[in-house]
Amino acid sequence: MKRVVIVHGYKGKPNTNWKPWLKTELQAEGYTVDVPEMPNTDHPVAEEWHQTLVNTIGNPDVELYLIGHSLGCITILRYLETLASNQKVGGVILVAGFGERFPKYTSGSHDSFFDHPLDWQEIRKHSDNFVAIHSSDDPAIGLGQLELFKVNLGAKAVAVQGFGHFGSADNVYEIPIVKDELYAIDDHL
Repeated sequence: MKRVVIVHGYKGKPNTNWKPWLKTELQAEGYTVDVPEMPNTDHPVAEEWHQTLVNTIGNPDVELYLIGHSLGCITILRYLETLASNQKVGGVILVAGFGERFPKYTSGSHDSFFDHPLDWQEIRKHSDNFVAIHSSDDPAIGLGQLELFKVNLGAKAVAVQGFGHFGSADNVYEIPIVKDELYAIDDHL
């Protein structure tokens, strides 16, 4: 059975911005969709978010697709680092994500997510399909993170305009490109 897990970002909730729309759209196409509520969203702790994701996913397989937004992206990448060598997921879509500490998060609430550099080589072993989507007008995360994902994950890099950080403050309640990219990955498999 094809499953999608959508991981919200910092201060996010499962029922905000584009996540409810995407969940409804994907369910209509026969996907099982989970959008877990990550703990302590105002003061996130990497291990707590990781454990929530582990509990939500159960046993990963190639019929599992992971979609992250902002802090949810590095949560997914940290999760992939921990999989057994024979475990793979079908695809990963990173929306307004980051894979390294950057000026906005030099210290404070995100420290536990940066306690060590990502093991890009290990992450790549666990999926053949990565897509990174960023908006050129994102006030929080620059397009350098898009390039980081392209170089280190071989991700398809998609730059758009007018979505900001893809949040409710940006009035982003639908993101058809995420759905289209998921379908493209799924058709490819």
